[in-house]
Amino acid sequence: MIPAAFEYHRPSDIEAALGLLQTHGDEARVLAGGHSLIPMMKLRMAAIEHLIDLRDIAGLRDIRIDGTTIRIGAMVTQADLITHDGLARTAPILREAALQIADPQVRYMGTVGGNVANGDPGNDMPGLMQALDAVFTLAGPDGDRDVAARDFYESAYMTAREDDEILTGIRFDATAGGYAYEKQKRKIGDYATAAAAVLITREGGCVKSASVAMTNLADTPIWSRAAAEALLGSSCDADAIRAATTAALADIDPTEDNRGPVEFKRHVAGIIISRAIARAWSRA
Repeated sequence: MIPAAFEYHRPSDIEAALGLLQTHGDEARVLAGGHSLIPMMKLRMAAIEHLIDLRDIAGLRDIRIDGTTIRIGAMVTQADLITHDGLARTAPILREAALQIADPQVRYMGTVGGNVANGDPGNDMPGLMQALDAVFTLAGPDGDRDVAARDFYESAYMTAREDDEILTGIRFDATAGGYAYEKQKRKIGDYATAAAAVLITREGGCVKSASVAMTNLADTPIWSRAAAEALLGSSCDADAIRAATTAALADIDPTEDNRGPVEFKRHVAGIIISRAIARAWSRA
């Protein structure tokens, strides 16, 4: 289908974009990669009168690595994550996850900012950013503010971002040790039935630190503190992995849909979480 008529805006700076949001209010939406918004407009499920494209705003495509701090602009694409040599060294889990998102055509257009800001529980980057303990920067009429990824998601498609704010960037610390992003999906290009991001560091043959987050297993991404605590101090043997997986499964709340019933999703989740922990440990 063809979307309803709308006015297209392409501001050159963030101040102009924020001004357009304030001027047009509920009639305006920000456009990043467009993979979520444009299909909704074509199906006439969203009637947007003013579309604000962020493509020409300088700095939103930047990737900066300052010592151990990584900063990623909101308009960085999934393809950029895959091809950036610095990220491959400092946060290789980004590349591993991005390679499992949809297909190359989508990855060349889909942006990190759009993926995390949309609030879609099926998107891959929100859970990963929670595993990384990332911080999102939001620009608004009163200036910038930071929100932790672990505090950003409230329910499906509902986030801490206000309607007059724009997510401009993401920052997190470089990762050390083992990592894994495991994902089960029905076919190439589909959302996950279940996915898990795991980060583990090792010291003296034991788990020094751990982070476990899950995708599409509740109406928000889930970071499981209990799963991480179950791994701490262990040798990450079968018993520890089983305990961490059990703790993670206690935190999820999947619903039945065309990817399967709740029982099936829990079964798949258990396999994916266990596999991610084991693979991250093997790399630690």
